[in-house]
Amino acid sequence: CDCEKQNQSFNNTLEVGITMKKPYFGRLLTAMVTPFNADGSVNYAAGADFADWLLANGSDGLVVEGSTGEAATMDMDEKIKFMQTIVARVNGRAKIVAGAGTNCTASTIDLVKKMEACGVDGVLVVGPYYNKPTQEGYYQHFAAVAKATKLPIIVYNVPGRTGGNIAPETVARLAADFSNIVAIKEAAGNVAQTAELYRVLPEDFSIYSGDDGLILPFMSVGACGLISVLANVNGNLLQQLMQAYSEGRVKDAADLNKVMVPLAKAMFIESNPIPIKAAVTKVTGIEAGAPRLPLTPISAAAEAKLDAALKAAGMIK
Repeated sequence: CDCEKQNQSFNNTLEVGITMKKPYFGRLLTAMVTPFNADGSVNYAAGADFADWLLANGSDGLVVEGSTGEAATMDMDEKIKFMQTIVARVNGRAKIVAGAGTNCTASTIDLVKKMEACGVDGVLVVGPYYNKPTQEGYYQHFAAVAKATKLPIIVYNVPGRTGGNIAPETVARLAADFSNIVAIKEAAGNVAQTAELYRVLPEDFSIYSGDDGLILPFMSVGACGLISVLANVNGNLLQQLMQAYSEGRVKDAADLNKVMVPLAKAMFIESNPIPIKAAVTKVTGIEAGAPRLPLTPISAAAEAKLDAALKAAGMIK
């Protein structure tokens, strides 16, 4: 019965110490790039300085070592040291969410536990990529992770990178059964699916858009925040847009959206994070470095388009 479900959820909340709020980690989380030195090694000092810059320029929190942070090409020692560096520099001033998803449930749990030991505030766990699980497989994967940690979890649905879509009913099932599954980063690019998530999920469950360019339509159907690539260089614009919409100033939000969308598109003229790493260096003065192979530095043609977009927005001269 409904009472039994409510009691089960309440007991689980007590067990893991989760207090629901919305948006759970703040309205704007930046999917932070990982700066590299010229020789390809991690630039820990630049990473710490960049975290400071982000918090001073619109970010409510940081997602560290996600796909934008090139976690796929970082080894475990680098991941731990970089996360410890960022946690120490932020020092409780903002929430830090660790990218901690792999396509193996056991290795995901191991990574989540290592990130928990670094002192992060939550984890972003992507749907297993390449394997293409069934919906039951998705459920069992996230259930196993939720049982293994007390950290709050953001489910990350990005079919374009994983090859499979996590259905809204699966997310709703997870939300009902595990109180530390508190949010979703929805990056399927589907407004109707976001509306369905809002319909089937608890009122206090946080739906984050995973696409900068879709934040306005996503907010109109229930999203409460954004996990952003563009915020690496212009979090204030995104904050202003979301604030305007939340205050009912829809025309103002639409006008800000006209400025934001071309910038967001420019950050994906080549595979993420190729353009955004170049943009970070240009806009912030903090050297982000080139991406690691198999990603390559931005091409001359793409860089010209990126520069044009940044200049049009008044972000570089």
